[in-house]
Amino acid sequence: MQVGIWGMGTYVPENVVTNHDLEKRIDTSDEWIRTRTGIEERRIAPDDIDTSHMSYYASKKALENAGVKAEDLDMIIVATVTPDHSFPSVSSMLQKQLGATKASAMDVSAACAGYIYGLVTAKQFIQTGDFKHVLVVGTEKLSKVVDWEDRNTAVLFGDGSGATVLGPVQDGRGFLSFELGSDGSGGAHIRMDEFLHMNGREVFKFAVRQMGESSMNVVRKAGLDKEDVDFLIPHQANIRIMESARQRLELPEHKMSKTVNKFGNTSSASIPLSLMYELEQGKIKDDDVLVLVGFGAGLVWGAVALRWGK
Repeated sequence: MQVGIWGMGTYVPENVVTNHDLEKRIDTSDEWIRTRTGIEERRIAPDDIDTSHMSYYASKKALENAGVKAEDLDMIIVATVTPDHSFPSVSSMLQKQLGATKASAMDVSAACAGYIYGLVTAKQFIQTGDFKHVLVVGTEKLSKVVDWEDRNTAVLFGDGSGATVLGPVQDGRGFLSFELGSDGSGGAHIRMDEFLHMNGREVFKFAVRQMGESSMNVVRKAGLDKEDVDFLIPHQANIRIMESARQRLELPEHKMSKTVNKFGNTSSASIPLSLMYELEQGKIKDDDVLVLVGFGAGLVWGAVALRWGK
């Protein structure tokens, strides 16, 4: 059974925090942030909107876009490292909010690669024939774990949510291949104690290598060549890292999604936010071959190749 994406929805908070806003709070500059990361602004959720709320807003849109009722969902998978609470899970809270009474629910913790892990997990359940409709959500409120006095991390992250409904699709469309991986020896490079901490130099080296390798690996596993790829949706962490993956695939600039300037690094939400943005811009058409690739704390990575359409 072929499995693909039926519909999507996204949510970002209304509050925009620009680089110039951050200049007033910490020792940084708009030029420094833009030249090193590509980020110009990010969205920050207010105190009364948490991860589960953003998930709900995005999921309502995704269900409507897919033409699927909440009560017809078989499973809800939420990828996040910033849940409202340790438990209950965001997915269980979301199940209640949506009224998805027959859906099972679980959270996935794979940092910025969490959305890819969620997609692959959902695909497996649908391929068995046991489930038909699975909701996968990548959602983060990173603003609540960032030290706003640390200029190395405060400039990077934003809040947001992207939801995706998966189901069976016609032959030739949907997911063509995937890759998931982990290197726990690098776990100390991105960690959260009281706040998020990151060894930027080591993460950069890892990401530049892994994003390109994973992108090429899923293309080969799908029996395709670089020339067959129509669009690249990379995790929106840093424009230089994203460019390394694009160059590895030898894609022109207009065939790579770039929303890091608008939203910053939203961890597990960044790939669905970017995918939805490109769909709304009309840049993705039925039968286009897409590569989605991400990396994150763990250190973990994940990528999928898919042919768009139902």
